[in-house]
Amino acid sequence: MVQGAVDDRSIPMTPGGRISAPEYASAEGMNPVDYLRQRGYIHDIVDEEGLKAEFEKGPLTYYIGFDPTGPSLHAGHMATIMLLATLQRFGHRPIALAGGGTAMVGDPTGRTSAREIIRIEDLEENVAGITVQLARYLDFEGGRFDGNPAALLLDNADWLLKLEYIPFLRDIGRHFSVNEMLATETYRNRLEEGGLNFVEFNYRLVQGYDYLHLYRSENCRLQLGGSDQWSNILGGVDLIRRADGGKVYAIVSPLITTQTGEKMGKTGKGLRVWLNPQMFPPYDYYQYWVNTDDAMVETYLKRFTFIRNEEIEELTSVQGEALRGAKRVLAFEATAMAHGVEEAEKAESATRSLFSGGTLPSAGDTDLPTTQIARTEVDGELTLADAFVRADLAKGRGEARRLAQQGGLSVDDEKVSDVNVLFGDILGDRNAVLLRAGKKRFKRVAIV
Repeated sequence: MVQGAVDDRSIPMTPGGRISAPEYASAEGMNPVDYLRQRGYIHDIVDEEGLKAEFEKGPLTYYIGFDPTGPSLHAGHMATIMLLATLQRFGHRPIALAGGGTAMVGDPTGRTSAREIIRIEDLEENVAGITVQLARYLDFEGGRFDGNPAALLLDNADWLLKLEYIPFLRDIGRHFSVNEMLATETYRNRLEEGGLNFVEFNYRLVQGYDYLHLYRSENCRLQLGGSDQWSNILGGVDLIRRADGGKVYAIVSPLITTQTGEKMGKTGKGLRVWLNPQMFPPYDYYQYWVNTDDAMVETYLKRFTFIRNEEIEELTSVQGEALRGAKRVLAFEATAMAHGVEEAEKAESATRSLFSGGTLPSAGDTDLPTTQIARTEVDGELTLADAFVRADLAKGRGEARRLAQQGGLSVDDEKVSDVNVLFGDILGDRNAVLLRAGKKRFKRVAIV
């Protein structure tokens, strides 16, 4: 279990004040299932009426698993993170389950080849990083949201690595039908596309065992996840029924895609939108959300903020350029939850300067998105065009020259027309400059 309170600044804010509870606070008697449907969280559900009745009885323990195969969670995880966070604000008990054990098996869902084996030390380091990020959204001490239970963070390596193979096959494996597993889309596709190794074939068993273990040890009665996990989750529901005669539930949320049909969580350049600020700066995180496609603004406000439905309807009742206000609210809320209110305010301030055409922040402001260039390169043949390319403000030297000729490039807010000059000559005695391309893009370049 995670210890230590989270900095209160991580709670999202709007101009009207702090938001610490979802819409149901003003709708007395609303069941969590009804709220989740209103906000677009439900794609499939096991026994909706039965689950509603369980929620009415009192605090219900529920969980979501997170795959620690990377050093950080990313924006694509936000749908499931917000599911955990929302139900805790309804007074229920979340378990965030790090898959330190299941990651050693590898989830074959949506993959055409087996995952690479990850070292145990790397998995442990990844779990530690995920813990910090989840603490931004969940209350691990208890009581912050009107008496809610404390959240738990568990790692399934704690029990999966202790399993004995033969007893596991006898007690758990016998409840799974090979015919049913091979009929599922994941296993069927893998068999058709190049085969399925025996380790991956066991993934459904160990994920199902997680649910059984949490049912027995924590009285966990609900598993949540993305719609791509529906088959695996049903395996756990069925295992509990077969092994213990238990009645449990499941909800999966729809996978959110961009206008082009891709999973959300990457920038237009294909960069992953990480929650780790060292891997993806808060300013860039804010920009990711503020540049949301118009058609997705309402969906994102409902799924990734706690703003009330009435306010969302008002914010999204406009079109075109007028919708930018809603995008700023979305970006602020999302950034405040991921990185804290102070970082959201900095990102918002810098963005307002850009869109208003005002003076940019000083190049000495270390909170700006920054590209570092070695002094040895500056003392060499590096040109100003090269610097714009290194700062991701131009795709190449040719584009940098074209933008400069069109008056679209500036250094410390002064227009430049010749980008073939040496960057060192432009830099002079300065250790950092602010490069700008067009009205909306800029980058601090620091010499190290």
